Amino acid sequence: MSLFRAIARLDIKGSHVVKGIRFEGLRRVGEPAALAERYAESGADELLYIDQVASLYGRNQLEELLERTTERVFIPVTVGGGISSLADVRRLLNAGADKVAVNTAAIRRPDLINEIAGRYGNQCLVVSIEAKRTVHGWEAYTDCGRERSGVDAVAWARRAAESGAGELLVTSIDQDGTMKGMDYELIAQIGPRVDVPVVAAGGIGNRTHVVEALRSGADAIAVASALHYNRITFEELRNVTVEKQFPHETSGTGRTRTA
Repeated sequence: MSLFRAIARLDIKGSHVVKGIRFEGLRRVGEPAALAERYAESGADELLYIDQVASLYGRNQLEELLERTTERVFIPVTVGGGISSLADVRRLLNAGADKVAVNTAAIRRPDLINEIAGRYGNQCLVVSIEAKRTVHGWEAYTDCGRERSGVDAVAWARRAAESGAGELLVTSIDQDGTMKGMDYELIAQIGPRVDVPVVAAGGIGNRTHVVEALRSGADAIAVASALHYNRITFEELRNVTVEKQFPHETSGTGRTRTA
């Protein structure tokens, strides 16, 4: 197992952080830069920005937010949503991102994974997998959980890791925003079967959920609703990993700039 990381996930729509349940019914929960600073100060190891409408408009709109955030926040920042080319990656890294997360474009054109990893290194590439249960397992969805892909999520996770992803962000659509627990079977089907870190997301509401995710094979967790609605703190996350003897990572910034 890699060193445990607790990541604050901020889903962005326009100028607001939003959150829904199972990717639907999005509600405004705060201002992105303010929440990012608050979570960094309270102990987040990393921040994850996801542009919720980027795939609809074909472009990630978070450069200005990244620039403002990284002037005041000194932990790694991953950004995702609408990334479909090396030019997109370069633009976001130059704006302050340490890593980029790709989903829709990578499913449509898997060679994008090799291209990004080859140009910028797999350490800055996260493949995001939005998975929903089916009668046969899990299907990967695109466009922030709106569109079916017909791709088996577990098989896609293995392929993405083999193709050059530096880590996988695995989100359960079924559990997202519920705060009732994660899809531990999904985590167990992916985590132990890939050679890259797995960040589990969707359903965290308390300490027990975190422990079960780690026992199932996650290396890190991304939390949204439980943070926004004050159901859990980063101090609690650190304490539970110490109690259960999961090694914890202390992250530096390692800011990336590239021409």
